[in-house]
Amino acid sequence: MNRCVIFDLDGTLVDSPRGIVTTFAAVFAQLDLPTVDSGSIRGTIGLPLPAAFAKVLGVSEDEPVVATCVSLYQSTFRKIVLPMAPQLVFPGVFDGLDSLRQDGFQLAVATSKFIANAEALLVAAGLREEFAVVVGADQVARPKPDPESGVVVLQRLGVPASNAVMVGDTTHDVLMAHAAGMSSIGVTYGVHSVEQLLSANPTWLVDSFAGVVAAVGECP
Repeated sequence: MNRCVIFDLDGTLVDSPRGIVTTFAAVFAQLDLPTVDSGSIRGTIGLPLPAAFAKVLGVSEDEPVVATCVSLYQSTFRKIVLPMAPQLVFPGVFDGLDSLRQDGFQLAVATSKFIANAEALLVAAGLREEFAVVVGADQVARPKPDPESGVVVLQRLGVPASNAVMVGDTTHDVLMAHAAGMSSIGVTYGVHSVEQLLSANPTWLVDSFAGVVAAVGECP
């Protein structure tokens, strides 16, 4: 049977939210913009960068300052987060991915990161070779929670939605899975709270990567 597991990246495979908050703060400091509290920044994780900056700055995405922030973010992220990436991989991820692959699942990533940043983080963390397909937010017209990212992965792998499960730490991931016709696993160790995740009605809710592997084993 052709089956796949699709993973979100930030807050699901890698504990990058800490680094994301630090990078946002560094960007604002370099541009002499007012500081933004970390909670507001964490609340945007899971959105594409232009939408995230527009939200925390309280402006529209087409404001020039948003493009400036996005550009500076990408270079700053590489300096701050990539060197620490190996230490940010969540416990159980390497063994869990190996177990899923041995069980015959194809593995993929669908992320709200731009593809260059996603690839760089996966390589730095030592995870890139685990995945057959990686889809970034700038490779689709409509990022998560729209189903397009998931649909692109399924098309590339040749897997029907009924044989796929999406794993993520935000409602954006769960809602994408619903819209694409996939099962979903919400992980509680990332950005969104248990209450937020439950509001999106995931198929399973787990608190560890070992829990992810166990839940995938229950898939029909």
